[in-house]
Amino acid sequence: MSNLAENLEPPSAGNTAGLSAAELAELNRRYAPLDFETRLRQFYQEFPVDKVLVTSSFAATSAYFLHLISRIEPRQKFAFIDTGYHFPETLAYRDYLIGLYQLDVFSVRAEDWRHQFTQTDKTYEKNPDFCCSINKVEPLDAIKPNYQVWMSSLMRWDTEHRAQLEVFEERGGIVKFNPMIDVTREQRDAYIREHDLPFHPLVAQGYQSIGCTHCTVPGEGRSGRWVGKPKTECGLHR
Repeated sequence: MSNLAENLEPPSAGNTAGLSAAELAELNRRYAPLDFETRLRQFYQEFPVDKVLVTSSFAATSAYFLHLISRIEPRQKFAFIDTGYHFPETLAYRDYLIGLYQLDVFSVRAEDWRHQFTQTDKTYEKNPDFCCSINKVEPLDAIKPNYQVWMSSLMRWDTEHRAQLEVFEERGGIVKFNPMIDVTREQRDAYIREHDLPFHPLVAQGYQSIGCTHCTVPGEGRSGRWVGKPKTECGLHR
């Protein structure tokens, strides 16, 4: 299988994901039976760390994802999408985890004038999809061509959309790796307890899914996101 990783090309206009459907199916056949930690160890044996894009929102239980990756591959860098609308507690949690696990984190953000437009226009109120596109999707899309694989912390029990996802898929013009996709809530929480991992400070106030200040309220699961709107995803993982 190592030759697949060697042949994998960064996304481009003519080669969106770099792997055929058959090659993605083979990856899923081999990786699906593995647990989260074993998947990560196998993955880093096959794919070069400098070509792996890992994103983290430093939200409710991000410490689980970050702790395990930093143990297995301490050279991995992490992309934090700075929307300009994060809770102060999120930024403090990010900085705390950076120090705790010695993480190498870089910020991805929209151009100043584009972000300023969403502030002035209050786009998050009347068109949250457009606000997410400007402040999340487009900045991340701009750096995807520098990588071969994008790793996420999605889990199937989060939303109906995520329930359909595979370990490997083609998504947004890049090979997507979802190593946590079948981790259960119980497995995640057991790992957090075993390693005494810190929760996001807003979890104690009833927030279970934490995004931007204007679009997040306390709630069970993702029920506190985009309340009163049909939106359930920011658009990054569509």
